[in-house]
Amino acid sequence: MRPNKIKQMWHDGKCVTLGWLSVSHGFTAEVMARQAFDALCVDLQHGTAEMSDVWPMLQAISQTDTVPVVRVAWNEPATIMKALDLGAYGIIVPLVNTAAEAAMAVAACRYPPVGMRSSGPVRAVHYGGADYQAQANDEIVVMAMIETKEGLANLEAICATPGLDAVYIGPADLSFALGLEPRGDNPDPIHLATCDKILETAHRHGIKAVMHCAGAAFAAGAVKRGFDMVMLTSDLACMIAGARQQLEELKAKTA
Repeated sequence: MRPNKIKQMWHDGKCVTLGWLSVSHGFTAEVMARQAFDALCVDLQHGTAEMSDVWPMLQAISQTDTVPVVRVAWNEPATIMKALDLGAYGIIVPLVNTAAEAAMAVAACRYPPVGMRSSGPVRAVHYGGADYQAQANDEIVVMAMIETKEGLANLEAICATPGLDAVYIGPADLSFALGLEPRGDNPDPIHLATCDKILETAHRHGIKAVMHCAGAAFAAGAVKRGFDMVMLTSDLACMIAGARQQLEELKAKTA
C-alpha cells in the first residue's frame, strides 16, 4: 500500500503542513496540491464541496505527493466510509464531544475486526495499491476535532480513545466554547492556554495535536509550541489576499 506521508513525518518527529480547500473545483485542488503542502484537506463541513465533488478533487491532489484528507460535515459513518473509498488518506471529524463519539469515528475508518468499515474501496484500491484493504487500518489517519464545552470536559477520555491518531483544534468554535468572539489565530491568553492544554493532553496519551491556523506567523508559533500539524491557509484565503494585494498596490501607485 502507498505509505501515508503524514504518519511517516510524525514517526520522524516532523510537523506536517496542511492546506485547505474551500472551493469545490478540481483545478483549484490541483494548483494547491502543487504548492508543496504535505497534506491538503477537502472541506465538506464549511466549504462549497459536496460528496460528488470529492472524487475529482482527490484525483487532482493525487497527481502530486500531497496526502489527500477530507473533513466530513458530521460524525456520520456512511460519509466517512465513502470519503475513504474515494481515496482519502486522512479523515477530520468535527464537533467530537465524547469518547464514544471518537470511538465511532475511529470504527468507521477501520476494517473489521478492529472497526466497522464496509468493504468497497472503489477508488482507494487504485490510489493506495492492491494490498489496500490488508494495510489500510495502519495507514489511514483519523482526527477528532476538539471545539466544544463538552469536548473540553471529556478531553482526557477522547484522547485515550484506542485508534485515534490526533485531536484537531477548531479555533473559532473553541472560542465560542470559551465565551470569546469566534476568530482564527486567536491571541487571547485563555484561548492559547486551552490549546496548550489540548496539546499536552494529546501528547500524554500518545497521540498528535493539530492546530488550524489562518497565517504563517501564528502557524510558526504553533510549531514552536509543539503542534504536530498546522493548517496554514486555504485556497479561498489566498485568492482573497492576492486580489486585495494587487488592487491596493495599483491604487497606491496611481493615487
